Amino acid sequence: MMSDVLISLSSFGAAEVGRHGQLFFAQLARAAGADSVEVRGELLRDPASELPALAGLASVYSSPEGLWAEGGWLDSAALNRGIAAATTLGARRLKMSLGDFRASSHGSLWGLKVQLAETRVELVIENDQTAAAGSVPALQNFFDVADRAGVELSMTFDMGNWHWLGECPLQAAKAFGSRVRYVHAKGVQRLPAKWVAVPLADSLAPWRSILRALPAEVPCAIEYPLTGDDLLAVTSNEVAQLRALRAA
Repeated sequence: MMSDVLISLSSFGAAEVGRHGQLFFAQLARAAGADSVEVRGELLRDPASELPALAGLASVYSSPEGLWAEGGWLDSAALNRGIAAATTLGARRLKMSLGDFRASSHGSLWGLKVQLAETRVELVIENDQTAAAGSVPALQNFFDVADRAGVELSMTFDMGNWHWLGECPLQAAKAFGSRVRYVHAKGVQRLPAKWVAVPLADSLAPWRSILRALPAEVPCAIEYPLTGDDLLAVTSNEVAQLRALRAA
């Protein structure tokens, strides 16, 4: 099965998205050959008007809110907001990070199970750039606890975020590969003070090996900077390259 190629609309830069809106870039992405896009909640200026306008163009909604709020309680309202946004878009998946999941949070997994049973939107947990919600041990612990509670959850695998925590993405791919339902393709480079996201071709990470270690049939989204004088040509080239890599 051919893997869909998406573009996370954050790839076009917060300033440009703020200037033109996500609908403009969603249409550009589709014109460049992308199968769909990921709409970013943190970049919405007027969700009430933007989300309906984007309906049919996106298959993933990315919520900027954590699933568990500070203090370890399940943020049911944040989850409901994410589900509602995804439903308005007609998106199949809702991407969220764990937030402040801790030992005292275990009992709230039943509430999560009940909430998810009432929607067809699939929740996919992303490894973010925090130790508490993005490290291999933290996520292994969470998924183990969730599995024991009877809450089957899938994962968004961000290829680049592991580097922010000093972890090996290849080891992470082996640990979580069977659970991955969505991939963020992201190259990385190390600057003196920080890691930065870059196109795969410029990455210092073994990105080809990482992609090969992940399920080949799941959708894969570009989540690295897309810039250039001819943005449509740049985007078309990156989409074509990622599609060829996934096909191979």
